[in-house]
Amino acid sequence: MNQHPTNAADALALMKEKVGSVIPEFELEAKAELVAEIERLKIERNAIILGHNYMEPALFHTVPDFVGDSLELSRIAAEAEQDVIVFCGVRFMAETANILNPNKTTLIPARKAGCSLAESITAQDVRDLRKKYPGVPVVTYINTYADVKAECDICCTSGNANEVVESLGSETVIFLPDEFLAKNVARETGKHIIVPTRDPKVSADVDYQMIGWHGRCEVHEKFTVADIAAARESYPDVIVLTHPECPPDVVEASDFSASTTAMVRFVQASPAKHFLILTECSMADNIAAENPEKEMLRMCSIRCPHMNEITLEETRDALRDMRYIVEVPEPIRTRARRSVERMLEIMPKRQVHAVTD
Repeated sequence: MNQHPTNAADALALMKEKVGSVIPEFELEAKAELVAEIERLKIERNAIILGHNYMEPALFHTVPDFVGDSLELSRIAAEAEQDVIVFCGVRFMAETANILNPNKTTLIPARKAGCSLAESITAQDVRDLRKKYPGVPVVTYINTYADVKAECDICCTSGNANEVVESLGSETVIFLPDEFLAKNVARETGKHIIVPTRDPKVSADVDYQMIGWHGRCEVHEKFTVADIAAARESYPDVIVLTHPECPPDVVEASDFSASTTAMVRFVQASPAKHFLILTECSMADNIAAENPEKEMLRMCSIRCPHMNEITLEETRDALRDMRYIVEVPEPIRTRARRSVERMLEIMPKRQVHAVTD
């Protein structure tokens, strides 16, 4: 079957095959024409659509040409040959696409599509930290806006944070802005972390090797060890997967913690039957659609309000009207690009999840 159908009948057949197990048929019928229209517009505009793992199933399994996490999609964006890049993800992701491929038109299918992490820190905050800790290299999570990336030495994702920190060869590192990711990385890399903005009374002579920030993901901070205990009580054989943006005690209580793409691959390779996925809840639906023989426990009901802004309707409108163009100012873009490229240079290329016929 054609993976990218341009008529409603074929689109409906594709959606029934891909997501019929997780979406009611009446909803598929209502969205089939949208999928077909997007595919026609994609051809007309010479566009490529990138879909993050957190997209709703009706979108994730239909119109994207590539799906994956922020690292994978950053690579694809950098190499895209099409005239238009439509990034079905939040704004910092679309900014990264524009940073790496400025000669293409980058669209985001939402007016804002923000991020609690990206909005927790400013470029001035980074400059102030550099003054307070002179000479200490700054690692900035990809979940930040371009002006913050421009102030750091290297970027990282949840999938390569440990490798990026270790690549610096520095005894002390500033890691921004996710407090929980920083604490999880500190544990993995054997560094003692302080978060001065959480505890400004930290003694100047305290021993530390990592300096964190007070940013938190508004989705991942809500998960608790009690969620895991409840799942294990009902399903003793359950395998618990967590995102590294979760609190450290939650990560330690889980069976596996990694990036979204690594979690997808873990489930695909595991012989287990029951899984609890503690991350944005649409991803569990997407995994369930691709692994119908495995059960994703519906104990995760936390939807990212920003990812939820990206819909098939908004994707159609973005392509039709060429609206919500994301363009990073050149002085910021060139500096931010260095930070992103340094990250990409130390990471071996991984196979991306291309959507094919």
